Amino acid sequence: MQDLINKIDAWQARLDKVLPLVEVERKKSRAADLQAEMARPGFWNNQEKAKNIGREASDLLFEVGEWESVQRELTDLREVAVMDRDDQTVSLREEVEIGLSKWENQFSHLELTLLFKGKYDRNDAIVAIHSGAGGTDAQDWAEMLLRMYLRFCEKQGWKTNIITISEGGEAGIKSVLFEVSGLYAYGQLKAEAGVHRLVRISPFDAEKMRHTSFALVEALPMLDDKVEITIKPDELRIDTYRAGGHGGQNVNKTDSAVRITHLPTNIVVTCQNERSQLQNKEKAMKVLMAKLQQYYETEVEEERQKLRGEYTEAAWGNQARSYVIHPYKMVKDHRTELETSDVEGVLDGDLAPFIEAYLRQG
Repeated sequence: MQDLINKIDAWQARLDKVLPLVEVERKKSRAADLQAEMARPGFWNNQEKAKNIGREASDLLFEVGEWESVQRELTDLREVAVMDRDDQTVSLREEVEIGLSKWENQFSHLELTLLFKGKYDRNDAIVAIHSGAGGTDAQDWAEMLLRMYLRFCEKQGWKTNIITISEGGEAGIKSVLFEVSGLYAYGQLKAEAGVHRLVRISPFDAEKMRHTSFALVEALPMLDDKVEITIKPDELRIDTYRAGGHGGQNVNKTDSAVRITHLPTNIVVTCQNERSQLQNKEKAMKVLMAKLQQYYETEVEEERQKLRGEYTEAAWGNQARSYVIHPYKMVKDHRTELETSDVEGVLDGDLAPFIEAYLRQG
């Protein structure tokens, strides 16, 4: 049992080094301040602001609770391991080994959150998928990616909501835009941005030939009220039209769908899945704000890289990840060189290893 005690002590030393980076006391203080604000009269007068504050307080308390939990559990495991008992049987050793294995997985997951140092990493995310070269196969591939991300989000306990979707002609989808609500949603999903390539025997080819298809994935942070982007009314063109596809009671009967064009940048955002035109407009404006924020930040970063001589054009051929189903099975991330033969698992939402490798590389 001494070997297990030594292992637990080694983990405790590592935990002691990590905890100061978590800033538990600062987060407790911030949560207390937010809770005090929530108790003030008139707090719920501004529903959107109140919702954001309530969620921030809840996220902070949850995060602190997780770290305090791993500390307690490791202490409890050590107490079990050092028990001076005459009947220290194999079953007791197995109990400590199983408990330590579970603890290591939990700690590894929590340790990953320390890599989220980006400005918007804690925010909700907006994800867009666009089918690319490959015709019907590419549209089917875009729908496969949508399922993969929805399954991944489900495993994280995150909420998802499709903002707008364009169905493919024969199968699949041409494009989709959906939002993801959850702690560190953008921090994780930003690792998925880029071109995704699929190689397989096409189910749409009568001759059963091998086809290569492409789809582009975009990830944007959902911005909160603290981020200020000024948009003048005369910079927007707002069009309404009748929504297509399945929907609620008024969808397909009224001009509830909204298309907003930001004239200076020519960025276009559409939303059609909400029940009313007002709801679609509000959702479209949130997406537009996120796209504009990314547009301006990318513009500044590209100019900085040009000045340093590091600028590289983001061309379509620069795929982030390849998924090969035939003639062999492999998923390979070209940015981290991580690969696996478990294609089915990845397409079923097992993306954690790829996201972790991307974050640790950054």
